[in-house]
Amino acid sequence: MKFTTMILLLIIASIDFSYSQSIKTNTMKNVTEFKVSISQSDLTDLTARLKNTRWPGEAPGSEWSYGTSEVYMKKLVNYWTTSYDWRKQEVALNKYPQYIAEVDGIKIHFQYIKGSSKNSKPLILTHGWPDSYYRFHKIIPLLTTGDQSFDLIIPSIPGFGFSEKKSVTTETVADLWKKLMTENLGYQKFYAAGGDVGMGVTKALASKYPDAVAGVHFTDLGYPMGQEDPSTMSEDEKQFAQFVQQWWYSEGAYAMVQATKPQSLAYGLNESPVGLAAWILSFGAAGANPEILESAFGGRDEMLTNIMIYWFTQTIATSMRMYKEDAVAQWSGSAPLKKTNVPAGVSVFPREAQFPKEWAERFVNVVSYTKMKDGGHFAALEVPESFAGELRKFFFSLK
Repeated sequence: MKFTTMILLLIIASIDFSYSQSIKTNTMKNVTEFKVSISQSDLTDLTARLKNTRWPGEAPGSEWSYGTSEVYMKKLVNYWTTSYDWRKQEVALNKYPQYIAEVDGIKIHFQYIKGSSKNSKPLILTHGWPDSYYRFHKIIPLLTTGDQSFDLIIPSIPGFGFSEKKSVTTETVADLWKKLMTENLGYQKFYAAGGDVGMGVTKALASKYPDAVAGVHFTDLGYPMGQEDPSTMSEDEKQFAQFVQQWWYSEGAYAMVQATKPQSLAYGLNESPVGLAAWILSFGAAGANPEILESAFGGRDEMLTNIMIYWFTQTIATSMRMYKEDAVAQWSGSAPLKKTNVPAGVSVFPREAQFPKEWAERFVNVVSYTKMKDGGHFAALEVPESFAGELRKFFFSLK
């Protein structure tokens, strides 16, 4: 038995299932180890900016109806500056092995955690906006232990977090992921799951690379945008389209701004941590009652850690710019993705847009469709046990 294999087995057998040691790097190509390390000067600068916030004021009694509540933000900033501990969160971020891979000349940050079973399935998980690779941190121990475990690959999309600050289209991300999995990590066949932007990436992976992708899982599958022929839509699809249209008019401003003028918005968000947090939380509140906003992000500390990743990496501009890149590709008449025959599992959480099965079947080969009892847009953070259970149940049901 090779020495490196013995070390790996000792890690798996450890009591706390710690991943502080590196996995075998000699099996990977063009990959270097990475750790999150934020300087004290950056932390000091952040604290000063928070304490020197120029508050804009708000309409009396408006609460969240005009956007993110200033009353709430002042309470959050007080907690942020007096109780939140970034160094504690930094240790947690470095618990699992992470790397930088160069793929097509772009530096990709990713976590890579081997499952405990010899039959572990390789699974790439893709986040969305305004979250990050941190979206999946609670399900890592749930999916990498036991007889039905996974080798988890959790990358940061280019322009997000610790990946290179370069904005690309959703389809380009799928191309990068395929090369990351097959060329850098050596998997010839793998599984994929994602929501939000990650949904588009996962759908593109299945459509473009059906020989490499063994199965896919989704928590959303896009929205009717008025391009569908009503005569081809079921009554449930028409109701879904009506809901989406109403939601878009009341909550969709963020997407329109980011798809048209992301740079104009970026100056303020990159300068003010309160502005950055307010913009991100405004979207979060759109998918959840403001009273449960923090739990929807997994908790107050988790919510702030996600925001801090954007702040320290200064990637809010490039992350928003991805909306523009996708919009330009669509406006230029790029060919739509073909429906894939790759087996797809779909889990619809109650605070996600309630799309019917026939809507999902327009895009993917649905072999499992489940209505969940609890959770929302960030299900992996909010209800990790339920989300992890859905992934395990679906992927291990496939032959």
